[in-house]
Amino acid sequence: MCRSIVRLRSPEGPATREEITEAALQYVRKVSGFRTPSRANTEAFDRAVAAVADVTEQMLADLVVTYRA
Repeated sequence: MCRSIVRLRSPEGPATREEITEAALQYVRKVSGFRTPSRANTEAFDRAVAAVADVTEQMLADLVVTYRA
């Protein structure tokens, strides 16, 4: 997919909202094909980034993870 998206789930602790938003931005850029959207597409682009970040944050909060030493 996109090699610049980092793994957000780690034993060191939860990802910050900033890290989640950055990953969401990279995902939306990859899927849309736009690094920076035009003015006509900015609202849709920003909504998509926010929605992906929200659902990612919820998924990470809902995951049941058992770490092995």
